[in-house]
Amino acid sequence: MTEKTIVSTDNAPSAIGPYSQAVTAGNTTYISGQIPLDPKTMKVETQDFAEQADQVFKNLQAIAEAAGGSLKDIVKLNIYLTDLTNFAMINEVMVRYFNEPFPARAAVGISQLPLGVQVEIEGVMVV
Repeated sequence: MTEKTIVSTDNAPSAIGPYSQAVTAGNTTYISGQIPLDPKTMKVETQDFAEQADQVFKNLQAIAEAAGGSLKDIVKLNIYLTDLTNFAMINEVMVRYFNEPFPARAAVGISQLPLGVQVEIEGVMVV
């Protein structure tokens, strides 16, 4: 049986449901979907898509660091967008946080996300 370690940090939003911020099994960390909640206020502070995406990547970064890694250790991202016309903008924001070689990625258009946000991203990190 694989030993699991729960990852938790005050530098990212606490879970708003029955899940952990991340779970590490072996050398792989599964980061739960992050939405643009400010970890200090637990509120969505902006309706601007680029600013929401920026906050999501900051949340992912905080969790990756709490798990003993960094964004450079992320091997896979799943991005959920409520409006696929924001596809180019998510790419612009992402390259502020990631360098080549980029992680594998999927971007999926969906009808809605929790709290009415425009973007959610989950990741897999290997350290």
